[in-house]
Order: sequence, then structure tokens, then C-alpha cells
Amino acid sequence: MNDTLKPNDTLTTDKSLSAFLTQPSRFLFFTGKGGVGKTSLACASSIALADQGRRVMLVSTDPASNLDEVLGQKLNGEPTPIPGAPNLLALNIDPEAAAHAYRERLVGPYRGKLPDAVVRGMEEQLSGACTMEIAAFDEFSRLLGQPEATADYDHVIFDTAPTGHTLRLMTLPTAWTGFLDTNTTGNSCLGPLAGLQKQREIYENAVAALADGQRTTLVLVSRAQKAALAEAERTSGELAAIGVRNQRLILNGLFKASDSDPVALALQSRGGNALEGSSTFLARLPVTEVPLRPNNLIGLPALRALAQNGNGSLSASAQTAPTLSLPPLESLSELVNDVAQSGRGVIMTMGKGGVGKTTIAAAIATELARRGHKVHLSTTDPAAHVAAAAGQIEGLNVSRIDPQAETRAYVEQVMNTTGKTLDANARALLEEDLRSPCTEEIAVFRAFARTVAQGEDAFVVLDTAPTGHTLLLLDATEAYHREVAKRASDMPEEVLKLLPRLRDADFTRVLIATLPEATPVHEAAALQDDLRRAQIQPFAWVINQSFAQSGSRDPLLMARGADEVPYIREVAEKFSKRTAIVPWVAEEPVGPEKLRQLFSANLTQPTTN
Repeated sequence: MNDTLKPNDTLTTDKSLSAFLTQPSRFLFFTGKGGVGKTSLACASSIALADQGRRVMLVSTDPASNLDEVLGQKLNGEPTPIPGAPNLLALNIDPEAAAHAYRERLVGPYRGKLPDAVVRGMEEQLSGACTMEIAAFDEFSRLLGQPEATADYDHVIFDTAPTGHTLRLMTLPTAWTGFLDTNTTGNSCLGPLAGLQKQREIYENAVAALADGQRTTLVLVSRAQKAALAEAERTSGELAAIGVRNQRLILNGLFKASDSDPVALALQSRGGNALEGSSTFLARLPVTEVPLRPNNLIGLPALRALAQNGNGSLSASAQTAPTLSLPPLESLSELVNDVAQSGRGVIMTMGKGGVGKTTIAAAIATELARRGHKVHLSTTDPAAHVAAAAGQIEGLNVSRIDPQAETRAYVEQVMNTTGKTLDANARALLEEDLRSPCTEEIAVFRAFARTVAQGEDAFVVLDTAPTGHTLLLLDATEAYHREVAKRASDMPEEVLKLLPRLRDADFTRVLIATLPEATPVHEAAALQDDLRRAQIQPFAWVINQSFAQSGSRDPLLMARGADEVPYIREVAEKFSKRTAIVPWVAEEPVGPEKLRQLFSANLTQPTTN
């Protein structure tokens, strides 16, 4: 193994965050698996550079951004000064606002010049999820590929979305340049190509900036966890393949036990084993090491401390076992008992990336299969790990919705139905239209509807993608209906029944997964609001990986447990009528037997105020 932090080592100065920030490139991209700490590290780095007198712009490209909460400042699509951090401005690229502006830029010039019906058709064509994504990328490209847009700043730091979204975002410049080169009809799923041609130079500049190692550094963020490291390695390879080769890895949340506490030793051991298993990958990149901190990284003081490499001070009260004042909470077993009674239906785990949706989904699926039920476990997450998490058990079928395979099948179906009766010229035009990125959105949506339909005869457990992607998928229903009507000769029954099924609380049970921390809880609350607006009522919340319930007596882990209590109370008393909590468990919950820990762990009995 290389010299990356081992379980019994201390942090090395030359690998610290402050050392990395002595001579950073102008553009920094923080990316990685959800929940690894991208936003905290992007914010801490921005503040550290601003404190050095550098002029810094911090940008979130995440549809589910939480910069506002971390920085303590309400943000919008314009650069906003951050109080207490002179020289730092931050902004959120709001996908909906960007899509509105994008549509108006394309459609506006035609108002009053074309018939109203034609203009309305253009607006409808630009109403889908794909338009929202390209519009957000349009803003991102302007900041990266239009020099005058960031001329006032020494550094531009991007807090990117979870990895699957980021890969799509970063490959779009090349994809759309190619689409512009090959499309000859003057139209696309995004509307008139004249609007895209105007942006072509900016897109090409963005590609050049990403590939220029003197200007751009890709900062891969990971925890000392097998799945997170595997995701970082995959991302590294895929981005290198599109020219983004100046990369560095930040290992966040590294932990060393202070005594013989079993939970602490287990956490240390799991981290060490994960690092050992990824030693070849770790040897290929410069590595920065950041220790686990005892508190939530909210607010400028905590972020400054993070950038200065401190382990964080433990209060005197944190040195002894805290008295937890928690409301009554359920176990995961109690939730599954109720779900199992129906004998069929759909269970969906939703929430912020990195909160353990995949683990919770795999645990529920394997437990239902163990009880003799027929179960199909699947995922809509582009970065799916559900098969590895669940393992094999009788009665359980595991699959994933593969975007490439689904797109190929969809294109073939459209060409064999709608395209079958067209002349050669019309078929060529249809084939060209099907090469657009929107086709993949439609194909994945059909597969999602088809999987949900299987809940009529068995249990279907869906590990959904991170929040932003999931909401785009659910919101795509009406846009999908319009688009598929233009292309396919029939409307699949499962698509027609999808929304009614999702809204049927006896058929679909949505479990909102979160961690007992500020950002995951508040983002989950926003997700719940969106679901309710779509007339989908969550069944319960699951608070995952709780150190407060782990039984640990390690001072740092006790401090983290005490820090969880306000957020546990907030969920149980404000957001959810039904709340289950899952303790952090000693053995990594992968495979049927290890997943049983999530059902056998004893909950700490709550005390009352």
C-alpha cells in the first residue's frame, strides 16, 4: 500500500488541505459519490483562498444544492457576497430558472413573427427534463468557457452534482458539439438549432478549459469506503477519457480510534480495509487527507477549521457518555412487518446521495425474500451498486435500468413502428432526431414505468437515483406523454398507469432516507414537499447510520452522536409521522447476512425532557 493515511497514522502535513491550497489552478471541480463531503470541502477551500486575498467565485451545479445552508447565506443565480468572507461570492445554478431563461432566449425572437400555435409548439418542445439539464449546462459553460464572465475572479470553484449527473454534465460539451455537426434538419429536441449554434464557441471553450491541466483541476472526493473509492476510480477513468486528466483525490473523514471501543475499532478497520483494497488507484493520484470531525460542517467557523486541518476540539461534555433525549422511534423491522402484510407493491427509497438508500433498499428486499416473498430489486441510479449491496438470496431478482440498453431498445421499437411506414427521407430525419440526448431520458422513463408495473404481482424495491435526478424522472411524465405521442404508435399501458400507481399509498410506499445531519435532513424535507405537490405521500422516514444509537463510547463518535440529536428530533417531531432509525453497525452491511444487522440492532431507549 502507498503512504496514504493508515489506521494508526496521524495526518501528514504535506497531504493536508491547506498544503493543496497553496498553489491551486484557476478552476477547481469537486466531485464524487453523494455524501462524501464535496460541498463542505468546496466551501472550506473557497473560504481559505478568499482569506488569502484571492477573489473567488463558488458555484453549485447540483440541482439539489445546499450551499445556502452550509454558508449561512441565501443564494440565487447571481454572484452573492458571503458575509464574513471578503473576496468570496457564491451562486446556485437553478435548473428551473436556467431552463426558463434558455427557452425565452430561443423562443423570444419568434414571438410576433410566427403564428402563436407555432410558438406554443416550440415552448412545449422545450419543456422536458433534457432542456432543464442543457440549460443548467449552458450557464455552467458560460462561466467556464466565456473569459469575460469570470474575469473579476482569481479562482472559480465548482461544487458539482453527484457523480452520475456530473459525468453527464461534463460530457455534454462534446456530445452537443457532435450533435451540431451531424444534425442537418435545423431542429432538435431542444428546439431550433440556431440557438445552439450561437453557443457553440462557448461550448468548445468549455471543453478546452476542462482539458487544460494548467487551468483546471478535478478534485475527486471520497471517504475511506469501498463504494465511494470505487466510484472515485470509475469517475477518474471516465473523465480522463474525455480529456480531464489533471486530477487529485481528497480522502475525507479519515478516522483513528482513540481506545478499544468496539464501534470505533470497527470504523477504523473498515476504513483501513477500504484503503488497502484501493491502493493501486490511490498510488496513481496526488492525495489530500482530511480527518473526521466531531461536528456538522455548517457555518464559516467550522469550515475555516476544516481548511486548517484541525481535528476539531471536543467539549468537556463530549468526553463522557451523553444522555440522549430522543422521541420514540421505530426499528427497520417494524416498518418491514407492516410492508410485508400487503404481499405485493412497490417500495421506493429516496433521498440525498450518500445517505444509504441503496443499503436500505437492499436490506428491505433481502428481508422480504427471506420471509418467502417474491421480490424484484432494481435501481434508476446511473451509479448503481445495488447488486453488490444485496448479494444473492432465494426469491430475490436484482437488476438495474441500463440507460444505453434501454435507449437501443427504444430506438429500435420506434423505427419498427413509427418509422416502418415512412419514406427514406423521413426515416433518415426520424433516425437523426432519435440521436438526441432526450431519447435516453424517454427510454429510461419507460423502463422505470415497466419496473413499477411488476409490483402488481410481487414486491418491487426501487433504489432511486439521488434527489435531483429522481424528481426529473418523476416530473417527466407529462413531457414524456407529449414526446412519445410524436414518435411511437402506441402508448404503453404501464406508462398510462404510472402516476396513479405512485400516488396509491396502498401500492407504493416511499421511504425517505436521510442521515442525522443538517443538510441531508433539510434536503429530504424539500424532497417530501415536492413529492406531496405531485400527490405522492411518503410512507415513513429512515434515519440511517446513527452514531447516537451505535453504543460507541469513543469521544469523537459520542460527540458526533450528540450532534445528531437535534436533527433526529426535527425529523420525528416536524417532518414525519413515522420514523425508523438504523444504528451505525460494526460490519459493512453488504450481502444478505451482513444486511441482517440492520434488523437485529437494538435501539437505545429514549429519555424524555
